[in-house]
Amino acid sequence: MTTVTVSADTPAPAEQAPAEDAPRWLDQLTPREVVAELDKYIIGQSEAKKAVAIALRNRWRRQQVEDELREEILPNNLIMIGPTGVGKTEIARRLARLAGSPFVKVEASKFTEVGYVGRDVESMVRDLVDTAVAMVRTSREDEVEAEAERLVEERLLELLLPEPAPPRPSQREATAEAARPTTRPGSPGNVFVAGPGGTSRAPEADPNGDPSIAERRARTRAKLRKLLREGHLEDRTVELEIQQNAPMGGMMFPVGGLEGMDLQFTEMLQDMLPKRSKRRSVSIAEARRILLQEELDRLVDMDEVVNEALDRAEEIGIIFLDEIDKVAGKRSGAGPDVSREGVQRDLLPIVEGCNVQTKYGFVRTDHMLFIAAGAFHVAKPSDLIPELQGRFPIRVELQSLGAPEFARILREPRNALVRQYGALVETEGAAVEFTDDGIEEISRIAADLNDRMENIGARRLRTVLTTLLEGLLFDLPDERRGETVVVTADFVRDRLDRIASDDDLSRYIL
Repeated sequence: MTTVTVSADTPAPAEQAPAEDAPRWLDQLTPREVVAELDKYIIGQSEAKKAVAIALRNRWRRQQVEDELREEILPNNLIMIGPTGVGKTEIARRLARLAGSPFVKVEASKFTEVGYVGRDVESMVRDLVDTAVAMVRTSREDEVEAEAERLVEERLLELLLPEPAPPRPSQREATAEAARPTTRPGSPGNVFVAGPGGTSRAPEADPNGDPSIAERRARTRAKLRKLLREGHLEDRTVELEIQQNAPMGGMMFPVGGLEGMDLQFTEMLQDMLPKRSKRRSVSIAEARRILLQEELDRLVDMDEVVNEALDRAEEIGIIFLDEIDKVAGKRSGAGPDVSREGVQRDLLPIVEGCNVQTKYGFVRTDHMLFIAAGAFHVAKPSDLIPELQGRFPIRVELQSLGAPEFARILREPRNALVRQYGALVETEGAAVEFTDDGIEEISRIAADLNDRMENIGARRLRTVLTTLLEGLLFDLPDERRGETVVVTADFVRDRLDRIASDDDLSRYIL
């Protein structure tokens, strides 16, 4: 009988393939390659994978078209239709990560029509721009991190071994120095050398002219550098001057529908107010973190970051609009449904293309890719207003998942749940093995629970596995170190049959 084993000897998924979801340039991603990458994490749903792969490739194709026609080519926004837990969000998120696109997931049900309390639809574009800025900034920080760490090391050495303060001259020495004749050009006297930035400084030596002091200081600095790199000084305390923003003191109050702009205005005021300095005693480890961020802020050009981020958001940004079915339907005239159609009409200009004000300037939404999703149990896509339907020309229906798909989900993906739980068990010095019949039994019980209760798709597997391994995970630190647990079909039935056969499943958090 074959088994799926997760133990210390099993290579980690990252060792079997390149780094997870490393961003790829669009010209390197053919639709087949996109589908193949998505297959590593998502089981089934081939039609949805093909649709998003084509949409992603069309972005590269549009870049190859002449300028005049390029502006006329709009993205193929799509609607994913299917119950919860079948992979709608995961497909969109993995696609964005694969292509290195800025990505945000928003729930349509959180938006309200203008004039009602709640989030305005433009906030999702501002969120996307913030995500793009964070992505680009992280990339730029990675490029200069080595230089920043070198500068931080020098600053830490200065804190550990500060420059000696020059001694204050006595009254007699000051009088003698004032009476001493000025050295003429070309005559013997003190020799100065050019310091950093062209400034003049005296050669390193002690104030009394003893060069051995400078040599001892250099040796001490070298020893401190070695100890610092080896991590022996992490608990040493130093005094650091930290810049702090002036507190706003509750000056700004969110206004319904304008909370995003209110936050931007608050940030703008904070940038205008003078910074306050505060001296703190911190450990070397904490000082390194603070100084590293300061050096990264200084080395990264935020103007370039913002410009590139705005381009990414406009050209390759992806907005995943979940629960679109919750705003489908006609205006009822009163109650919680009063703004459903209004939300659709507010969404319409964003999806079809407009300029949105952000704290970084205006951003165009014409070429952002919008992926809408919903279960559509009650409403239908045709219940959306016709104008909004026309902005989502591609519709794909995702299939419900059953026991066969659950078994594949447990076996095939790189981040399969059995691998995740196996890694958790390994941290306690134990191991867990899932046999084929054990996986089949877990899948059967999960599918049966979905049929008898609310169908939550593949999310049911997590609740089933958590209940199955509850006793093991509880006892591991105290009683089961070094043990190997084999999860067979009998093991699963012994622990889950009581729950799976109970008619009143509402008593269990499953």
